[in-house]
Amino acid sequence: MSKRIHKLVGPYLVTDGAKFKLRDVDPDDDGGIADAKTLAKSLLEESVSRLSALQEKLYAQDCWGVLLIFQAMDAAGKDGAIKHVMSGVNPQGVQVYSFKQPSSEELDHDFLWRCLVKLPERGRIGIFNRSYYEDVLVVRVHDELLQQNKIPKPLLTKHIWKERYQDISGLERYLARNGYVIRKFFLHISPEEQLQRLRKRLEQPEKNWKFSTGDVREHLRWEDYMDAYEDAIQHTAAPEAPWVVVPANRKWFARLVVASAIVDALEELNLEFPTLGPAQRRELQKGRVMLKTAMARYEKKGRK
Repeated sequence: MSKRIHKLVGPYLVTDGAKFKLRDVDPDDDGGIADAKTLAKSLLEESVSRLSALQEKLYAQDCWGVLLIFQAMDAAGKDGAIKHVMSGVNPQGVQVYSFKQPSSEELDHDFLWRCLVKLPERGRIGIFNRSYYEDVLVVRVHDELLQQNKIPKPLLTKHIWKERYQDISGLERYLARNGYVIRKFFLHISPEEQLQRLRKRLEQPEKNWKFSTGDVREHLRWEDYMDAYEDAIQHTAAPEAPWVVVPANRKWFARLVVASAIVDALEELNLEFPTLGPAQRRELQKGRVMLKTAMARYEKKGRK
């Protein structure tokens, strides 16, 4: 399974952004999977099952932390991917946070702060639905938002985006050196597919609540956003914090790639359940004796 998953993820994994071009990733790509949906469903179930087993060891070992960052244009399928991929994982070992428009408290801190306070504990998987990358994506496209960040004017130079990339890369390098496994997912859809999905939100009553005119306004800045995403990936992709640029026009394939990438990352850790020391084994033996005595007592009562 490991080789098959690694082979599936490989084409979309970006560990060095120097030569990355977003145009090289086709949103319609399906990995050439024959009998697509049927096989993909089986592979996804297999990946989710493997992820569940790995997460149990991760939690028991209480050593590594896992940070999964999801970025995408509206309607690209972030929520659905998170829901389907994490469906078999123990909720006790997963922390999910969605970052929306910054609050006044968050704007009174540096742009990384609100995400830093939500980092997962060791032994857990932390999922960021959007993240500090919003400050080099949305804020870059709408640079008037920089004024809300309360940054001193002398610091608002033409180098600010490069400086933020450096800050982000420095943070992710620091986290990796402290035992965090990082994977960043960009769910890449085409502008045509996004419009189709937004239209469904209008036409299907059960999806009306998802629709926002703001999503359509942001669509009009599509090229600006793609430039911002490409630049961010080029400057922050690294071996310790790679991007996975996921073709997302086909939801089933996007979910399969996401699940496979997480499993692939966890399998690199060679996770094992903790080994008991002499004192713990003695305690375990003592527990067996106590449990046997307690069970015998109830059996004796039952015979009466």
